[in-house]
Formats: sequence, structure tokens, C-alpha cells
Amino acid sequence: MELAVFTEDLPKTSPMQAGNNPEPSISRNVTISDGVFAADFNEPLIHQVVTAYLSAARAGTRKQKNRSDVRGGGAKPYRQKGTGRARAGTSRSPLWRGGGVTFAARPGSYAQKLNKKMYRGALRSILSELVRQERLVVVADFSVLTIKTREMAERLRRLGLMNVLIVTEQREDNLRLSVRNLGWACALDVSELDPVSLIGYEKVLITVSGLRKLEERLQ
Repeated sequence: MELAVFTEDLPKTSPMQAGNNPEPSISRNVTISDGVFAADFNEPLIHQVVTAYLSAARAGTRKQKNRSDVRGGGAKPYRQKGTGRARAGTSRSPLWRGGGVTFAARPGSYAQKLNKKMYRGALRSILSELVRQERLVVVADFSVLTIKTREMAERLRRLGLMNVLIVTEQREDNLRLSVRNLGWACALDVSELDPVSLIGYEKVLITVSGLRKLEERLQ
């Protein structure tokens, strides 16, 4: 299978200057693995992997006090008989105001067991569907020399990418800082790629070097 590689005809001057309107053009085609980018769409697997990923991200730190955690309540509030009230042995009963919580929540882990084979299979299935829907855009290079959020926003708009995940081979700090304040764009390197990010954006922009590294990782 082959994918078109786009290149930007970027001017040497700042792209924010008037008259500079770089447009993407196809420079060449790149051959990709059918095993990674032409896999069948396995919706149950993707659902299971995404659910496990989101569950593992939960902090699991919530905690409520039951009757044994609440301070006080050691003495019997009033005598057993003769008051006309219901008998009580402690003021920290869940029935009382200021008492403990019945079935109090406890800290715990929500992580689910997930095999590497399943995780990689879900990534292959998502990437293959992105290719079929023409939502995966490959570029020769997407380097950023200066940290300018406004220039990056204009650059992505000219490419027609208004809701995009940018994937590079290695961590690009200038790129990350340029898109950090854009609510509709995100930058990750291949090692950080996850299924939730892949399905959370309309388009995925990836460099050729990042594509090769991702392909090697999922083979």
C-alpha cells in the first residue's frame, strides 16, 4: 500500500507576512505495511482497549469515612431505656448526623489487565480505519523553528487541519509549545501515541520518519 507524502512550500520569511500563502503539494508516495495500515476494523477490541486505557487513568483516591473512621462516639449517647427514643450505642452511627457513611468509598485501582498484543492490535485497527477514511495525513517534515502559537494556528488552517493530532518521531519541544494553547491541536511523539488520542481528533498529521518508527513498533 502507498500513501501520498505532502510537503509545504513554506517561504523563507515569516508565514504571517502578507502574500505568503504556502499550499501543500504531493512530493512523492511512501510504501507502508498492509499488516499495520490495512488491518480489519475490530470495534470490540478498540472499545475494550479504550475502556481499559481510560480506567487506568483514574486516580482511584476517593475516600469516605465509615463509622470506625469518624472521630468520637466512644460513649453511649444516652441511657438504653426510659427516654422513648430509639436505642443508640454511638453518635457516629450512619443514621446520625455527623456519623460515618454506609458502604464508604475506599481508595483502589481501576486498572484492567491488557495484553500488549491487544493494545497493538487496537492501534493497527484504528490507524487502518484512519487510512480508509483519508484522515491520516503524511508530511515530509513538520519542523518548527520558532515558538509562535499564532503562526502555528495559521499554518494548520492553511493545510485544512482544524482538529488535528500531530505525531513526530521524537519529542519536538518547539512544536509542543506552539500548539499547547490550541484547544483543537495536540503534538505527541510515537512513543506517547495512544488509542484515545488517535480517535479523539478529526485528522492525524504524521511525519515520514514518525510513520516509519510507528510501523516498526507495530509490526
